[in-house]
Parts: sequence; structure tokens; C-alpha cells
Amino acid sequence: MIALLLGAVTAPAQESPGVMPKPEQTAEKPKTAHVIRRASPKKAAPHIAAPASVAATLSTEPTKSEVTAAETAEISAGERLKIQSALLWSGDYTGSIGGGDPFLSAVKNFQKRAKSRVTGVLTSAERANLLTAAKTYEDEFGWTIVTDPSTGVRLGLPLKFVPQVRDAARGTRWSAAYGEVQVETFRLKDTEFKLAALFEKEKKQPSNRKIESSSLRGDSFYISGMQGLKKFSVRAFARDGEIRGFTLLFDQMMETIVASFTGAMVSAFSPFPERSSPFAATANSVEYGNGLVVSARGHIVTDRKLATGCQVIVAAGLGDADRIADDDSGLALLRVYGARRLTPLAIGPDAAKKGDVTLVGIPDPKEQNGAKKLTEIKARLAGGNAIELRQPAPMAGFSGAAAIDGQGQFLGMMEMRNFVLASMEPAAPPVRLITAETIRDFLTTHDVPSTQQGGDAKAAVVRIICVRK
Repeated sequence: MIALLLGAVTAPAQESPGVMPKPEQTAEKPKTAHVIRRASPKKAAPHIAAPASVAATLSTEPTKSEVTAAETAEISAGERLKIQSALLWSGDYTGSIGGGDPFLSAVKNFQKRAKSRVTGVLTSAERANLLTAAKTYEDEFGWTIVTDPSTGVRLGLPLKFVPQVRDAARGTRWSAAYGEVQVETFRLKDTEFKLAALFEKEKKQPSNRKIESSSLRGDSFYISGMQGLKKFSVRAFARDGEIRGFTLLFDQMMETIVASFTGAMVSAFSPFPERSSPFAATANSVEYGNGLVVSARGHIVTDRKLATGCQVIVAAGLGDADRIADDDSGLALLRVYGARRLTPLAIGPDAAKKGDVTLVGIPDPKEQNGAKKLTEIKARLAGGNAIELRQPAPMAGFSGAAAIDGQGQFLGMMEMRNFVLASMEPAAPPVRLITAETIRDFLTTHDVPSTQQGGDAKAAVVRIICVRK
């Protein structure tokens, strides 16, 4: 049943035009109330209803408390993510029609299925019931929507079943304590494998795989079967010279439990998402990030989370670094000692708080086959210092990168926010800007004079390596 469900969807849940299948109308019309159930990804697939504990009722009549379209457009990022997570679980968040807003399309799908008035605007009662149901999913499964920093894919995870998170060879692996359930993401450049070649390889490796179902299409493939005594499935999608996907592996005795959340996982998975969710955190013994040299005496500012709990901190090419200060703004101050030529960052007047920006940093070594070249990622600075990526790019090892505007002026430092288990309550944008002003105040507090003239931001970027137990 899991194999059929995973194989039924021919395209991922993309936020892009023209990929949303027509919502399935399976529920019978009740007399007084409507029950929310997860929509089946495709009519041919077996319907897996949400557990009885997650059912919620909705009024069939419009209420006076209906939210206007203008109010909906101003929903906070946190509220929008909460609603999106609930719509992903229910199977309603599947894409957009004719280039429209996928969030609006999902709301309409939900209203059609619930036999409510289709306005694209949730009433206050609909919002309350939808979020109440989503909270129940979280309590029961630990359902969380995250972006994998290693591959850039967005996926929904039942974290109570796969709490252990580790780096994998080409992505990230989530697993149960004894490996009963495993979810592993992967990303390859198509110079390593063309889609058809990877399709054939995945059918044969590891050698104990026995294929029960497989399908290769123009830009995607699906494989399922047995791997030893476990069931497995692989989904992969190709775009822009990359192949991204995930593998689900689980013990046969777990099939009934896995069936409870597989449909939501398929609905939530997007290999090339247009909007970010909080980034997943991995438990790595060695973590990579970036720092910015801010004084000729060896002071470096970096992401506070990156420099927390380290046995050893290394500034690549400069030597060991001591952590000497941090604060609630998200910054940490490091220092390397010894005579050397350093080009401190010039922190000039504050620039515009909105518009196009370029993030400049050194990503995780596996992104560059062990190299440490500067990489630039195009983004946009939005309200509340939120940074919105122009393209769904892997962000592993990129926290602490410099943000510069179109004229090369330093705007601040990029900070990545990891998820907490309660994804219904995100505290901040997934990627945000710690402004130049904040950095300048931080340095002043710790008696490090900021430089108005000096090297540009690119010259000040240095890789930071944290070694933990």
C-alpha cells in the first residue's frame, strides 16, 4: 500500500504553475458538519484517512468573522507556515494553477473538499479548526515541515518516529533509534549521473534490492520494492542540472504506522521549493559555517549557534580561534592570535533594508568536493530582515555568510534558523539578516572598533569549523 501511494504522484508538491492535480472529491456531504481527512494524492491511489483523533468539524455556513483578502495577504510568516503545514498534511497544498499563489490554491482545495464556500480566504472558524487538527498531527507524529540544508529539498517528517538526524553521503538521514524507519535525502549533479543512469543504478544497488514497481518519466522516477527484509521506495526529480530526491526505508512490521503519514510526506515533498521552511539541524561532530574578519588584530564575528558547544574552533587558513563573547542578537566574537595579514571588513553607513542582495560564503565541503571556494547566492531582503532565496539552493555550511547589495555595500551577516519540534510555532524567518548596525553595536560593546574603510565583504569571509564531541 505504501509503495502504491508513493508511486501514485507523478510530480512533487511544487510551488510552481501547472502541477496541481484536480482535488479529489471523495467525502460524502454530511448533513451538519464536515470532517477533515487527508486527501489522496491521486484517485488511483488507496485513500489513507487521517487517524480518528485528528478529525475536526467546520461550520457549513459563512460567518461574520470571515477574514478579508487584504487581511489574508498580511498573514505573518509564522501564521502562514502553520497553515501551510496543516494543508500539506491534509493533501491540499499541491501547487498552483495558472501561475497563481500556491497558498491560495491550497485554501481553495481545502474548501472544495470540505464543501464550504470557495473563496480562497479562510474564515476564522476554518483557520482555528485547521490549526487545531494540525496541532494534533504534531502531538501524535511530531509532524514538521523543514528544508534540508544539504540538498535544498523541502519535506515533511514525522519526527517522533525518526528523531535521529545525521549527515549522509549526498544529503541528510533521519532515522528511528534502531533504524526501523529511515528517510534519506540526496542531491547529485547530472554530470555524475543522468536521470536514466541513476534510475538503473538505484534498481541494482544495494544488491539485495528486489524491485516490485518502477517508473521513469521525463524528469522523474519512482522505484519501490524490498531491500533485504525492509520495504523501500525512491523518488527522484531532475531540474537545472541537478537530481534531488529521497529514499524511504522501513521494517515490514512498521507498515501500518508508516501508512499513517506517508501520504502527508508525499504531499509535502518538493525537490525545488520556491519558498523556504525552517532549516533542519543535524547532529554533526564537525560543523562548518562562515565568519567575517572585523579587525586587523584577529577578531571575527560569526553565528552564535555555530560557535556553541565546540571543543575546538578553527578559522580556516588562520588557525585556532577562541570564543570571547556573544549576545542575544545571534552573534559570537572569535579571535585568532599571531602576526598575519588580515583584511578587515569595512562596515559603512547603513544601506536599504529591502531589495536584492547577494549572500557570499563558503559552503559545506561536500558541496565542492572538499574545496573552499567562495559561493554567491542571489536573494531578496524582505520585511523584518527576512532573507528570501531567489532559487532553492542547498545552504549547508552557509550560515554566517556576508550579505551585500548590488553596489557591493555590506548589509550584514546571514543567519540560518533551524526548526524546533513545534513547527506550528516558528520563531523567526528561516534565513534572516543580522544588520551591519547590529554588528557595529556588538563590536563597540566589546571594545573592537569597526572599520569604515578597508577590505570588501568578500575578502573578509573565512570558513569557521566547529569540532564537537
